[in-house]
Amino acid sequence: MTAALALQASDKVPAVSIYSSRKVRFSGGYNVPLDENPFNSWAKVLDCGDIPVTSCSSYDNDYAIQQIEEGHAKLLTRAPFTDAEKPGPSKAGLTLPRLITLGGDHTITLPLLRSVVAAYGPISVIHFDSHLDTWRPHVFGGAPTAQAAINHGTYFYHAHREGLLANDTNIHAGIRTTLSGLSDYDHDGYCGFQIVEAREIDSIGTAGIIRKIRERVGTEKPVYLSVDIDTLDPASNTKQVAPATGTPETGGWSTRELRTIIRGLEGVNFVAADIVEVAPAYDTNAELTTMAAADTLFEIMTLMVKRGPMGVGKVKEE
Repeated sequence: MTAALALQASDKVPAVSIYSSRKVRFSGGYNVPLDENPFNSWAKVLDCGDIPVTSCSSYDNDYAIQQIEEGHAKLLTRAPFTDAEKPGPSKAGLTLPRLITLGGDHTITLPLLRSVVAAYGPISVIHFDSHLDTWRPHVFGGAPTAQAAINHGTYFYHAHREGLLANDTNIHAGIRTTLSGLSDYDHDGYCGFQIVEAREIDSIGTAGIIRKIRERVGTEKPVYLSVDIDTLDPASNTKQVAPATGTPETGGWSTRELRTIIRGLEGVNFVAADIVEVAPAYDTNAELTTMAAADTLFEIMTLMVKRGPMGVGKVKEE
C-alpha cells in the first residue's frame, strides 16, 4: 500500500479525482510554490476508489456512517509502501498510510475521525469551513430522532462528546455564517475550537491566519485536516469561484487565498484529511468548483509528501 493515499467516500465526487488526474497528466505534477512533486518522490500515491456504501444505507444513515468508518479503518491499518517496518506515531507504534478522503456531505468527517482516533488517539483538527458544525442537535435540525441528530452541522458536537478531539488544539478557519446567537460561539469553545473568521483576512492577511493556525496546532502532534469547499466564496468580483456546494455563503476566500493558507501549513503533522461538500451537479460548465477541490487536494497531498515518511526511528528487529 502507500504512504500517501487519495480515496473516495461518496459518489458525489468522482469528478474531483478525474479532474485532478487529467490536470496532473497535462502539467506533470510539480508544485512550484512548495518546490515538490508528490508523484515523483518517496511516496506512492494511489486512488483507492470508493468506500462501498451500499444501496440499503441510502435509507439508513447510521449504517452508512458505520460503513464509512469501517472502510476507512481497513485502509488506514494496512502497511504503507514506505517505512512499513519502522515504528510510527500510531497508538500501536506502527507506521500507517496517510489518507485523503473526497466526500459529499460533511457528516462523513465523524466516521473518518472515529477511524483515525482509533489509530492515533484524540486528534487535533484544522477545519476550513464557512460554518461551525459544532451545533447542538436541538439547535441545528431539531433532532427529532437520534439518527437525525447526526448531520452536517452537528458532527463536531458528537466528535467532542465522544472524546475524539484533542483538548483546546482545534481551530476553524473561514467562518462567516449567521448564528442562533452568541451562545453558538460559547458552545464552540466548549468543544475545544478556536475561531478564525473569514473577514479577518482583511486585517491580518493570509500570513496572520497561517500564524494563528500554526500556533494552535503546532507541528509535532498528529493533525486531521477537513476542508469544506464552501470556505471559498461562491462568487468573487462577478466571477464564479465555487458555486457547486450545498450551503454557500458569500464573503468567503478566493482560491488563491485558500491555497496560500494551506501551503503556509507546511511542516504540520497531517496524518489524514478530507475535502467535502462538492456537488458537481450544481457546478458550471467549466467545472470551477471541481477544479478548486482538485487543486486543494493537490496542495494537501504535497504538504504530506514534504513532511516526509511517517516512520520514526530504526527498523524494528525481528
